[in-house]
Amino acid sequence: MARGTRWSSGVECSEAGAEGLGMREFRIYVWLRRAAVLAAHIISLGLVLLASVLSRPGTSLFSWHPVCMSLGFCLCMTEGILLFSAEGSPFCFKSRKWKVRLHWFFQAVLLVCGATGFGFMVASKNIKEHPHFTSWHSLLGVATMAATMLQAICGVFLLFPKLISTRSFRRLRLYHATCGLLAYLLATVTVMSAMFTDWFQASVTGTVWATMDFHAVLVKALQCRKGH
Repeated sequence: MARGTRWSSGVECSEAGAEGLGMREFRIYVWLRRAAVLAAHIISLGLVLLASVLSRPGTSLFSWHPVCMSLGFCLCMTEGILLFSAEGSPFCFKSRKWKVRLHWFFQAVLLVCGATGFGFMVASKNIKEHPHFTSWHSLLGVATMAATMLQAICGVFLLFPKLISTRSFRRLRLYHATCGLLAYLLATVTVMSAMFTDWFQASVTGTVWATMDFHAVLVKALQCRKGH
């Protein structure tokens, strides 16, 4: 089947995605992907709501840290990745140009939320005179912030291709997509490491762990499948 063929579902299928599939099988494949994307959207928003309920923002300086970080890394980073998915993205009707702009919007909000959450955490520890960066969660958080900032710098060159050569642009685009998945994986590990903190274990039961794992697997599987 040639690349770019459209089915009655309105989804443009790639040669890799539709090869060897009949009409019925491909429709099932499309709807399963749509269900997975929808689940990823719902879980992303659910994690932000969960963090807000557990931390009760405004009760302390630290209470804003989980809210800001979940809003940035669980919701905005996820939406920034999934908006390029053809199956089930709320922005599927937009052109690629608008999707790139929305991607930049989500990443900008991500950086603002990340910096704000980081600031609240530092201020809280300073007031309580607690040492900084003594846990795996905090060290992973710093690494995640650094990786996210590097990705943003890389994205600037992609947004303004005249700053680099044509050959470098092609390579940078590949590196940006690949390293973006690595940054998301690092962010996922950081969020999951928060479950080992005293604050989280005192607030929730272990049933939320499976939700976090399921969310991470959904997003990375969908984006990796799209890349193929």
